[in-house]
Amino acid sequence: MATQLFEGKGHAAVYQKYRFAPGKELQQLILSYVEEKRTSPMELVVDVGCGSGQGTLFLAEHFKKVVGTDISEAQIQEGRDAPCPPNLSYLVCPAEELPFEDGSVDLLTSFTAAHWFDIEKFMKEVMRVVKPRGCVALSTYTVDMRLHYGNCSEKLTQIFGEAKDLIFKYSHSRVKHVLEDYKEIFEALPFRDKRRITDVFDKIPMTVAGVVGYLESVSPYQIYLKDDPEAAKKLLQETEKRFLDAMGVSSRETQLEFWVRHVCILGCKGP
Repeated sequence: MATQLFEGKGHAAVYQKYRFAPGKELQQLILSYVEEKRTSPMELVVDVGCGSGQGTLFLAEHFKKVVGTDISEAQIQEGRDAPCPPNLSYLVCPAEELPFEDGSVDLLTSFTAAHWFDIEKFMKEVMRVVKPRGCVALSTYTVDMRLHYGNCSEKLTQIFGEAKDLIFKYSHSRVKHVLEDYKEIFEALPFRDKRRITDVFDKIPMTVAGVVGYLESVSPYQIYLKDDPEAAKKLLQETEKRFLDAMGVSSRETQLEFWVRHVCILGCKGP
């Protein structure tokens, strides 16, 4: 069974507001790989487990037709409600039952979602729907994250790490795939032509409010929130105050840099 932890409307709204799009380094890695492997025009790109569409929007800037799929109706509705170009559409469906014809997909992607899928069933669908010479890009950002602002970057990273460590005590077992840099998912991809890049680093502009919102959006926090609402909310409030105090500012809209390491699996289906 796939794991469903992003179903509620409230969580979907937080996800839409605070989850960041793939950074420039990850974007360029995927685009360069597709260009390297492409033998014909890319007609159809499918983004699986798209959530509210952060990565899907990036794809729509570069390809003719893009479809985002997710098992959560609330997440898909958030994507549909946001401004989007005419070449982008969304579908509600499981990652293990994609409503596309055999050999019809030129590029299949998944951003920070593949670890929630039933890996064996998902890979069968990948093999079925991707065209010969079609490509796959499965990525996730890792827990290797740092905050940068002036001369207090180490302190901010320490504060962030303490909050993250407490929240991640509530992690689902499938987060192990992220902690292991998608090694098992890479091995399961049924393509001979494949590679796993574990050192893609991005520097993402973010506000203090955005960093706290990111923590609120992760699935372990939502579990923590259900388990102990007062403690969970207090943690975010105290973490924000600690950030502001360390930075010597009063506005939660103050900009900083969020440094994150991505892992990306790239593959090309044989003829």
